[in-house]
Amino acid sequence: MEPVLTFRGREISTEDVAFIREFVASRPEASRWALSRELCQAWGWVQENGALRDQLCRSLMLSLHRGGYIELPLPRRQPRNPLAHRPTPAPVVVDETPIVTSLGSLGPLTFSQVHGSPEELLWNGLVQMHHYLGYTQPVGEQLKYLVRAGERPVACVSFSSAPRHLGPRDRHLGWSAESRRRNIRFVAYHSRYLIMPWVRVPHMASHVLGRLTRGLSADWKRTYGHPVYFVETFVDPSRYRGTCYYAANWVHLGQTTGRGKDDHTNRPNRPIKDVLGYPLTKHFRELLSRAA
Repeated sequence: MEPVLTFRGREISTEDVAFIREFVASRPEASRWALSRELCQAWGWVQENGALRDQLCRSLMLSLHRGGYIELPLPRRQPRNPLAHRPTPAPVVVDETPIVTSLGSLGPLTFSQVHGSPEELLWNGLVQMHHYLGYTQPVGEQLKYLVRAGERPVACVSFSSAPRHLGPRDRHLGWSAESRRRNIRFVAYHSRYLIMPWVRVPHMASHVLGRLTRGLSADWKRTYGHPVYFVETFVDPSRYRGTCYYAANWVHLGQTTGRGKDDHTNRPNRPIKDVLGYPLTKHFRELLSRAA
């Protein structure tokens, strides 16, 4: 049976469409928001942590509505897009007295996962002020770590959901398109790494990376209900050599095309970056290549 459409890698059949059409018709008073949540419950469409995939379901229903396959009720309100109106993180004030010492003399480092906590505002502000890319909201699942020496922040690190298509990574893993669709959630993207500009501690950057990657999968499972088996990042070679990553045993996978995910010209329109990766378990290829 030919699918009506493929949505986020999932084939939607004529039977699925007939079910949704009847489902919507049987609930004439329900809003689009309520319909999406009830459909998730009917299909068992939930995340690993049990949360409904209702936003994804609403996108699917809207695609079917626009394609003329189903008829949705009129929207009851136009929700404010939080991504389009997200305020720039406010500046924060911290002690910027230079820290120039050895790693052994620095003292113990503490690592706090701050996403969803009051300290997330401090993390956002520091990245906005001191990272060359500034702050942008991570995509999908995400963890943010604030690293301190004593009471003073010395580093900000974040991980988020990985891009679905990344040639060097996909070739390195050797997985099929179906395996990638099913298992991309087990790959994390290392989206920001900031060592405070007043910190001069040799080897601290690779030390922080090593400690974070050792606990990343457990932290991810604790937060989102599933582990991660592989982590990747981009390094702009015009700015950095990626020394701390290589010192922490990350592997060079290749380079980006410089075109971005929404490119329609097949021409580079942004800096070409090195793609680096790091396995979080010995059997990462086997686990990520599973078809089910």
